[in-house]
Amino acid sequence: MASSGSMHLVCDACGRVLPADRSPGRCSCGGLPELVFALPESIDPAVYDRRRGGLDPLDRSGVWRYREFLPPLPPDQIVTRPEGNTNLYSAAALSTWTGCPHLLLKHEGENPTGSFKDRGMTVATSHARAVGARVVACASTGNTSASVAAYAAMAGLPAVVFLPEGKISAAKLGQAIAYGARIVQVRGDFDSAMRLVQEASQELGLYLLNSINPFRLAGQKTIVIELLHQLCWEPPDWIVLPGGNLGNTAAFGTAIVELEAAGLIRRRPRLAVIQAEGASPFYRAYRNGFASFSPEPAETVASAIRIGNPVSYDRARRSILETDGVVEIVTDDEILEAKARVDRSGIGCEPASAASVAGVRKLVRSGVIMPGQRVVALLTGHLLKDPDTVMAYHLGPEAEHRPMTNRPVTIEPTVAALRGVLSDVA
Repeated sequence: MASSGSMHLVCDACGRVLPADRSPGRCSCGGLPELVFALPESIDPAVYDRRRGGLDPLDRSGVWRYREFLPPLPPDQIVTRPEGNTNLYSAAALSTWTGCPHLLLKHEGENPTGSFKDRGMTVATSHARAVGARVVACASTGNTSASVAAYAAMAGLPAVVFLPEGKISAAKLGQAIAYGARIVQVRGDFDSAMRLVQEASQELGLYLLNSINPFRLAGQKTIVIELLHQLCWEPPDWIVLPGGNLGNTAAFGTAIVELEAAGLIRRRPRLAVIQAEGASPFYRAYRNGFASFSPEPAETVASAIRIGNPVSYDRARRSILETDGVVEIVTDDEILEAKARVDRSGIGCEPASAASVAGVRKLVRSGVIMPGQRVVALLTGHLLKDPDTVMAYHLGPEAEHRPMTNRPVTIEPTVAALRGVLSDVA
């Protein structure tokens, strides 16, 4: 890899060139930094087949394996576990339920800390290390904090995570605590925590690891690159993903355009971004033709996408336009049922992940996804990221009115009692 001197940042609002040797926060005009470095004009896809079977740590990573599309960082500064290498799954029951016979699920919950965040964090943390950052920081609804804490610990860097008080699952909070990050709970929602961490990065010299950071988004591009590699570079018709802070939406559009330019794919898959009804500012902007955008209060059971003012809005809008994409919403009840069905298939996911599967079903029913089209839905996080939601769905006061519930039963310790319980399964 080349040195970091061969890349720079450009403000996406005013065009100002910004240095790449420090924490890449917002430009003074308020715009976001775009990462600029040399990309391959063409590449032999066989190189990725060879690397996938290699033993070099960078080749074993499902992120750094695709390093031609990543910023050039010194190899001795790269922090990798390795991440990526997530699987594609099919499930007949889910295909039937969604009405999509050719449905695959890419499960990013198989990353080291249980979510897709690790893909961006390996790149951004490696950059922080390379430029001599003293402390790294993020605002988070949970998954980012776990990933930041883990990668910072591996890099030997102190980490500070800003969390909305009382609005994070115990499993996610437990990860951040266990990995040794300093936990700061902010009175307010995620957007309040995000405002504070941006101010702190400017005034206190913290290296910001949220998706404002374009090194994060560079790593998240590899979800799509690896997905297309797994499909032998034959794109599906649709890639469907949850939408919260919209970093993945931005990264996916960039990856698709870059892969097409490098000759690895011949056509662009369409993106479908699914938001929770109670946290849907991107959907509302899409519905008005992106003529205007207004942040809004956010509330949804899917905490990972409980975001009312997504920082990557402009980048995500560009991705939708460049891929002829769509944006849809689903209710919390639709999310929870989709999650229960993904869980029952033996795959499992956290609530935000299930938004994509619920979205596939809705888009099939509305005729946007056509019969026979190939669809890949993204699962962003592991089932155990939010066990409280699982227990509430199956055991809570509304469980008897929900499909797919699975209540434990209590019996006397006799075979006769057991026979009655198992009459419908054995």
